[in-house]
Amino acid sequence: MLDTEFVRAQFPAFSEPSLAGQAFFENAGGSYTCAPVIARLTRYYTQRKVQPYAPYEAAQLAGAEMDEARSRLAGLLGVATDEVSFGPSTTQNTYVLAQAFRQFLQPGEAIIVTNQDHEANTGPWRRLADEGIEIREWKIDPVTGHLNPQDLEPLLDDRVRLVCFPHCSNVVGEINPVTEITALAHAAGAFVCVDGVSYAPHGFADVGELGADIYLFSAYKTFGPHQGIMVMRRTLGEALPNQAHFFNADVLYKRFTPAGPDHAQVAACAGMVDYMELLADHHGGTAKGMHDQMRAHEITLLQPLLDAVRDRNDIRLIGPAQAENRAPTVSLALGRAALPVAAELADHGIMCGGGHFYAMRALRALGVDPDEGVLRLSFTHYTSREEIEHLIKALDHVL
Repeated sequence: MLDTEFVRAQFPAFSEPSLAGQAFFENAGGSYTCAPVIARLTRYYTQRKVQPYAPYEAAQLAGAEMDEARSRLAGLLGVATDEVSFGPSTTQNTYVLAQAFRQFLQPGEAIIVTNQDHEANTGPWRRLADEGIEIREWKIDPVTGHLNPQDLEPLLDDRVRLVCFPHCSNVVGEINPVTEITALAHAAGAFVCVDGVSYAPHGFADVGELGADIYLFSAYKTFGPHQGIMVMRRTLGEALPNQAHFFNADVLYKRFTPAGPDHAQVAACAGMVDYMELLADHHGGTAKGMHDQMRAHEITLLQPLLDAVRDRNDIRLIGPAQAENRAPTVSLALGRAALPVAAELADHGIMCGGGHFYAMRALRALGVDPDEGVLRLSFTHYTSREEIEHLIKALDHVL
């Protein structure tokens, strides 16, 4: 069992008086920040806000903290240290990748995208159609939102060079079988780019085990600072054209970072691993092993929420009604504008959001008006059973 009291003690937000009595259910938009990240960020800004890697001590310590963040995240993700790079956001990282593929691909070659994605992992790829690249869309089921691997197979042939899809959608919530999909793409000779932004807050993935060539997520949704983190496996990373300064072309983790990274925030990302190790020490496991405990806690809390909303005839639950194969991101189509309902819930101490959440293509495919959007209720492992009960009561009252 996850020790929720211990978990919450690692997040200053839960002892902040201005947030008392409010339950946070907009974690899909950004999580609370854990204390180790805040401590590292504060230390960097107060003691090491200098040009890193210079020959004086403060600069050496600054550079060492940045290197530590990269190496420890790589260990958590099951990849080599130089296969991890940082950028200002996942959206920006994806844009840079698309520019690299624009140079890498030939007219007539193809990229597969989905209509389940956040726009950040589909829009930049779709724009390559202007360069003569064929864009093929892998479509979701219009009733369930499910992304069926069997529907991918007819789209694959020897012209497909890249398949882009989410680990899980930020509105559908269903967890896609990354290993299976990656195997299908690789068998057809294609590379794979996985948007892990909506999955990573619920357990850092073992990217090495999944087999994806590119895996992207955002640190501000995994209890850290506002940085985009990208795993680029070596074979693909060395084949793609360099997007950075020419003199950085031989350094894998710099090849797709054309602008200088935020030094302090990169260094602070090591605090996310500090946090996972704190949990592991407390629970008698490993940092990687905490993935399963976090997921088990979320599943236990998620099922009562799904049960409370799935049979209502005045709303539509998007995605699966069973907790085992979905992230705790619950989207409800209300048949009316969702944002005013989120505002009503705020009066009951529920912090959540309403809108399209950059998933307009998915909502349209599901027959949901993006202007109305969905009410999105999202939580993570630090959410308590009492907060779920609070949410269900508030929903009953408002709906």
